[in-house]
Amino acid sequence: MPPSWSLLMDRSLGGLPRSTARRPGPPWLLQLWLPAALLAAWELAVAFSWLDPLFFPPPSKLFATGFEMLRSGDLGEPIRMTASRAGAGFLAGALAGIVCGTFMGALDPVRRSLEPLISALYNVPKLTLLPMLMLLTGTGETPRLILIAAAVFLQVVIHTLDGVRGVSPHYVEMAVNHGATRWLLFRRIYWPASAPPIFTGLRLGMGRALSIAIAAELLTGAGGLGGLVMRSWQSFAIERLYVAVTITALLGASIHKGLKLVEARLLPWHSQ
Repeated sequence: MPPSWSLLMDRSLGGLPRSTARRPGPPWLLQLWLPAALLAAWELAVAFSWLDPLFFPPPSKLFATGFEMLRSGDLGEPIRMTASRAGAGFLAGALAGIVCGTFMGALDPVRRSLEPLISALYNVPKLTLLPMLMLLTGTGETPRLILIAAAVFLQVVIHTLDGVRGVSPHYVEMAVNHGATRWLLFRRIYWPASAPPIFTGLRLGMGRALSIAIAAELLTGAGGLGGLVMRSWQSFAIERLYVAVTITALLGASIHKGLKLVEARLLPWHSQ
């Protein structure tokens, strides 16, 4: 009698139980080993003079500089300013993108009317709009927030549109035959079915909000992490420059991870 499929699988896994063989390691270890290895290689390269410490300060020195900046308040305020700008623009743009994308996906006349304009604006470099917005709204906080919200809106509206358009028309027809109103269709059919692509758009939109916020700060000298990068570059404070860029990357990774956790909580069937 030939061996069973489970026995063949156990033998192919080296005789280990399948539950054990499928575990590649703790998730945090898989996420941290590569950055840790790169930092260790960087530290060693500077120690052996393979990299110039003037332009590539070792990670140990950067950690000390970052801690001192946090203690003195030179880092906390820029993080707060950038996070508040990116967060406000993200919320406004994401809400408008979900609403607009839903109507575009559910109503064909709305889609045909707005899709050409949205496609054209999506391909325009967003920072080129900043001077125009400053002419229209002044040089205060408003043009930066509008620019961030517009970038997030364009990202979210496209993913929401694709998600709603991907809903099976049979579900919609069945719901309509049972007396579902337009609002009930949105709440029970369109939004639940298109939630995964919407969350993808939200994650990409949050990254876009952070990058646009920092780029606008670089161009306008409005403080925040972008302003910190510019001031560090102008004064040749290389350690502070590296710290600002690193904090930007960590902030983006933290926000992305947070949105993934929210998605896993709200959409457990999709995160599995």
